[in-house]
Amino acid sequence: MDRFFSNNTFVIDEKIAAFKLSNAYKVYNGEGVEIGAIQEHKPLTYILLSFMLPKGMMPFELNILNIDGKRVAQLKRNLTFFLSKVQIINEAGAPIGSFKQKFTLLKPKFTLLDNLGHEIATIKGDWKAWNFEITDAAGQKIGTIDKKWNGLAKEMFTTADKYAVNIEPSLADENTRVAVASVAAAIDMILKEGN
Repeated sequence: MDRFFSNNTFVIDEKIAAFKLSNAYKVYNGEGVEIGAIQEHKPLTYILLSFMLPKGMMPFELNILNIDGKRVAQLKRNLTFFLSKVQIINEAGAPIGSFKQKFTLLKPKFTLLDNLGHEIATIKGDWKAWNFEITDAAGQKIGTIDKKWNGLAKEMFTTADKYAVNIEPSLADENTRVAVASVAAAIDMILKEGN
């Protein structure tokens, strides 16, 4: 596991662009030190599809990069029609799990699965889809995702969001740490960027 994932707090700040073909985020630790980035990779086929399909249906690939620009994880969603399923891939390119969007009327909910499809955590959001609690299969809290104030101008005139991901220091399983640290950007892509 890359040192990037040894942090317990990740602040994910979406970059602003006047005209953007892909999404990008800067990642900071709890002390405000930049530790990496999340960059959407958009092949030409995805760009062409975006002219024909609604954003919420579009496939995406998010590369999680450490401060040296090395990919330490990747999130991939295929073309979707209703509920999203995102595959989580480690730095070696091996799938380590996925998370699936669940059908709910008001509060968003996701299930985090290991590579064999077993449920390892649940991610439940508030009605605004700004704050989420992550609990393991036993119901114990292992993390949170909270939307942070991004400044008046950024909040009023852009769709750029900023999230803080906090992981319980006691969470030792490497694959689960990678998955929990990775999901905030994918949730932003599914719930906010897809509209």
